[in-house]
Amino acid sequence: MPTEYRFSISPSQAGARLDRFLASFPGTELSRSRVQALIREGFVRVNAAECKANYQLRPGDEILLLLPDPAPLQLRPQPIPLHVVYEDEDLLVVNKPAGMVVHPGAGNPENTLVNALLAHCESLSGIGGVQRPGIVHRLDKDTSGLLLAAKNDLAHQSLSAQLARRAISRRYLALAAGVFSAGSGTVNLPLGRHRLHRRKMAVDRERGRPALTRYQVLERFREAALLELELETGRTHQIRVHMACIGHPLLGDRLYGRRNKVCLRDEQGRRRETVVPRQMLHAARLSFQHPRDGRTIVCRAPLPADVRWLLEALRVDSCRLPG
Repeated sequence: MPTEYRFSISPSQAGARLDRFLASFPGTELSRSRVQALIREGFVRVNAAECKANYQLRPGDEILLLLPDPAPLQLRPQPIPLHVVYEDEDLLVVNKPAGMVVHPGAGNPENTLVNALLAHCESLSGIGGVQRPGIVHRLDKDTSGLLLAAKNDLAHQSLSAQLARRAISRRYLALAAGVFSAGSGTVNLPLGRHRLHRRKMAVDRERGRPALTRYQVLERFREAALLELELETGRTHQIRVHMACIGHPLLGDRLYGRRNKVCLRDEQGRRRETVVPRQMLHAARLSFQHPRDGRTIVCRAPLPADVRWLLEALRVDSCRLPG
């Protein structure tokens, strides 16, 4: 049977968004994304009527929240090797390889990071839902690097709150196409789902959510650069879309850049096309406050072999620039 919550809105609570109110109310223990999903699925009613997540509460509103019982977990633990960078009783940080999907979905029912985590851990937080136990944030399938997972709800709630208030620092390394005139920059463009191609994200100044990416050029090559990027927000495909929008798509990004080949000169000076197998993006550094004692945890992951190889090839090519 669903657990039932009822709220009567006081004048001091009026004006808040429905989803924010329910996510912040003590006792519900729900993330905002989970609240939004419940609203979409009809488990929330305001004055006996269905309502949208952005509804602004009014004095006297009566809210009914039905919290369904958790569906039984059908995921199969799989003993897939994990590169664990940090682990304790509350959480773990893993260095995800490129090519691994984070959680099961259409076309990827198994061999995901979640399947590996279920085999590695005795328990995971249930806040992420049946298909995403323990997952605090995600990385694209072909993006490598550091990812946080929570073992219990206390840790998940704390880490999700840190994400929401932008207290978790995430730094990426990437190889991007083009010649950068400036040594650093900021991209501040709102992002939303592409209106025609639903697999893609796009800049949407009318309906998009705020998204801000800072970047610094670490090394320049003939027609590319090594960048360090820091996320102020964490939208889907944020770095990939932002860099493509300013004319510097990531090398190997077939979805946004179509730049899956680079021309490089080898040791003998011969110029050859080289296929880049995936977007050259790596989550290299992650720092956050531990949910139990507040100490700062800093994790780092070195560049994987495929990025290192291309980086060295670009350096060899650039050494042969005229002058």
